[in-house]
Amino acid sequence: MEKITIDTEYITLGQLLKMTNAISSGGMAKWFLDEHVVYVNDELESRRGKKLRDGDIVNIQEVGKFKMIGLPTGEPDVH
Repeated sequence: MEKITIDTEYITLGQLLKMTNAISSGGMAKWFLDEHVVYVNDELESRRGKKLRDGDIVNIQEVGKFKMIGLPTGEPDVH
């Protein structure tokens, strides 16, 4: 399972699809979700705007399984 670090309260499923290179542009998210099986926390999900937060697990068939890791509140993101 790959870990995806998010530095905001949440990201959307559409953003995750783009981050994982499942799609090349945000406009493809609706099509991708109509054509592919995606689970968020073991529940079938088809909304590109679904909010993904710290601890959520996303399984995108033929792409991979991802765990959202949020930065601790109040700590700056140091690159």
